[in-house]
Amino acid sequence: MEELIARVTQKTGLDAATSTKAIGMILAFLRKEGPTAEVNQLIAALPGAEDAIAQAGKGGGGGLMGMMGAMGGGVMALGGQLMGAGVSMGQMQPLGRELFAYGREKAGEDVMGPIVGSIPGLSQFV
Repeated sequence: MEELIARVTQKTGLDAATSTKAIGMILAFLRKEGPTAEVNQLIAALPGAEDAIAQAGKGGGGGLMGMMGAMGGGVMALGGQLMGAGVSMGQMQPLGRELFAYGREKAGEDVMGPIVGSIPGLSQFV
C-alpha cells in the first residue's frame, strides 16, 4: 500500500493521509458496486487495502456528501465523498487512473476489466 500511496501523492499532490483515505473510499465503493469475485481479488492483491477501507469508513458524511450517498448516486456519490475528504475535481481522475493502473499491475487486466465494465460512469475516471 505504501507504494500506491506514494504514487497517488506524486500524481495528485494530495498528502499521504488524504491519499490513503481516498484509496480506501474507492475500494469500499468498488466492494459495494462492483463484481464481488473480481473486487475481492483486487483487494487481496493490495496488501493494506482492508486497513485503508476501514480507515475510510471512519468519520461522518454530512452535507452534500451524505445527501448524495442517501440518494444512491453511484460514481457521483463517490465523487461527493472524495470531495468531502479533500480531493478536488482535478485530482479525482489522476487518483483513479493511478489506483487502477496499480490494480492492473498487481491483480491483472482480467480482474480490473470486469470491475471497470460493470460500474456505470467509472471508465471516465480510470
